[in-house]
Amino acid sequence: MSQEQPPASQSSAEADTRAPLKVDFCGELYEVQPGQVFRIGRQGDLSLDDNPFLHRSFLVLEYVHGLWWLSNVGSRLAASAADSTGSSVSHVAPGSRVPLVFPEMALVFSAGTTTYEILLQVPCPAYSACTMSAATDMETTIGAVSLTASQRLLILALAEPWLRRAGTGPVDLPRNVDAAARLGWSLTRFNRKLDNVCDKLDRVGVKGMRGGPKAHASFRRVALVDYALAARLVGVEDLPLLDAAAAAAKEA
Repeated sequence: MSQEQPPASQSSAEADTRAPLKVDFCGELYEVQPGQVFRIGRQGDLSLDDNPFLHRSFLVLEYVHGLWWLSNVGSRLAASAADSTGSSVSHVAPGSRVPLVFPEMALVFSAGTTTYEILLQVPCPAYSACTMSAATDMETTIGAVSLTASQRLLILALAEPWLRRAGTGPVDLPRNVDAAARLGWSLTRFNRKLDNVCDKLDRVGVKGMRGGPKAHASFRRVALVDYALAARLVGVEDLPLLDAAAAAAKEA
């Protein structure tokens, strides 16, 4: 008597649950198997570098209750987890965790002035990423907030080293004075624009945009770039705008 076979869709789903999560950092590829706890930090399965601002054990990837999860086991640093289009961005604070529900995701975080990106390929995702249409002008809208052309240029100047890098991996962000010089702006104008864009994003709930007496001067800038990269507010295709802005400033 022949044994009844499970439906093809069921067999496919069971196979997906056994498939590994794929991790890409600087071209180094890792496969995380269900049942494995994969640690990321200065030490662990993925050892990033000797950055003293980075936790020894910072992020954990593991498969629990039918989903892949990202946990932040650090005490100070946060990370952003975004889908491949940047339309969905999760803030992963210390002590929290989020499910990895899209087929391709990026983890972005900073330690000191260095920003890192790790790419993930998630098996059996819960959702598909939707394709967002490209902006047709220099104004970018995020939720209820519209960024002006100059505010977008500011973000682009801060994120330029990351956008020009080859592959994935760590990048040092420029100082405010260097980013201002790149645009042909005075430092006063740059800082004023930085205040404005951070205030806008803070009002819609983006974490890390509010400074304070105990906050290091670079923390807010780093949080801004982290969010901008994860949410795809700026891209490689926008880089020519920097040269155009610098040329316009010289002619003014």
